[in-house]
Amino acid sequence: MLVVENLHINYGGINAVRGINLTIEDNKIVTLIGANGAGKSSTLRAIMGLVKKAQGKVMYNDEDITGLPTADIVKKGIVLVPEGRHVFPNLTVEENLILGAYTIDNKDEIKKNMEAVYNIFPRLKERHWQKAGTLSGGEQQMLAVGRALMVKPKILMMDEPSLGLAPILVNEIFDIIKQINEQGNTILLVEQNAKKALEIAHYGYVLETGELKLEGSGQDLLNDSRVQEAYLGEARGKN
Repeated sequence: MLVVENLHINYGGINAVRGINLTIEDNKIVTLIGANGAGKSSTLRAIMGLVKKAQGKVMYNDEDITGLPTADIVKKGIVLVPEGRHVFPNLTVEENLILGAYTIDNKDEIKKNMEAVYNIFPRLKERHWQKAGTLSGGEQQMLAVGRALMVKPKILMMDEPSLGLAPILVNEIFDIIKQINEQGNTILLVEQNAKKALEIAHYGYVLETGELKLEGSGQDLLNDSRVQEAYLGEARGKN
């Protein structure tokens, strides 16, 4: 279980995140929704140790990981798929995947993990020789997720995985997220497409200007008139 307690994040004089508390239970899909600038991505980056926390702590399985370097957090089993994919365009699909396994020394384990990724993403196996920069946007997103899966994470955090994708690929990415969860991974999902995120989430949090405003099951938030008015009309317009 991952627990975020009283998290504050400041950028200069701006309080980007103000005292939020989150609980991400094992084997669940948990989503953070909210408008641009609400603090969703900052929260993920703070959990990974990529931005400084002004206050608060992060607990994983009752261990305080607040001050750990990012590489050590990855070794604990927590991985982030960043917004914008950030694949290495001049390297092949297979080389990108190998780089995702940088914390693993055993070549047999790397090969086994790569086959597991290819089982989820057969399209990547077909293109294992291809430069990542020549892949479509959807294929690059699959590669970014596959690269994160190379270390067999216990918690997979995803930042805007559907951003910029065609509607048919959006549906495919959300189906893949459900599949990864069904295989035993915990998912913490930041997503602008609130409707899609809440449809697959076991639990959700709504952030507004750095503060937690609502929380509940995905279905309860889908049916909440405040969420419908603020977020779901826009989400429907995207589909």
